[in-house]
Amino acid sequence: MSRFKEKKGSTPAISTASLPDIIFMLLFFFMVTTVMREVDLKVKVVLPEANEVAKLEDKALVDYLYIGPPADKARGTEPLLQLNDDFATLSEIDAFVVAGNERRDEVLRGKITRSLKVDKDTYMKFVTDVKQELRKSNALKINYSTSRGR
Repeated sequence: MSRFKEKKGSTPAISTASLPDIIFMLLFFFMVTTVMREVDLKVKVVLPEANEVAKLEDKALVDYLYIGPPADKARGTEPLLQLNDDFATLSEIDAFVVAGNERRDEVLRGKITRSLKVDKDTYMKFVTDVKQELRKSNALKINYSTSRGR
């Protein structure tokens, strides 16, 4: 009845003409959405290990405070506080908290977590002083960053 008969076992060739466009589109997508490391660490932070670890839900709502000995031996061996890319004093914590609040929407401000990344050999007195300054700045949602233990 029909004049055209299909050959059994043959399939049409797949066109690869649009393949470079798809590859470049994916490459561009991943380049735009990838987040690079934001902070240049100037302190050494070896996180303590913990068994009961929970991951933070939204890392965009986390401000990190780094506490540890300076990587540059010329600055000594006493633990220092690093906020963003610079060393800071305890009195600068309030400005750090205010800047973190202002760069986010007002609805999200109560959900901001201040995460302390503290070197495992740092004395607790300095960490307690940092926590007291955070309390004075009304930054009450605080956690400690750890590495997963065995």
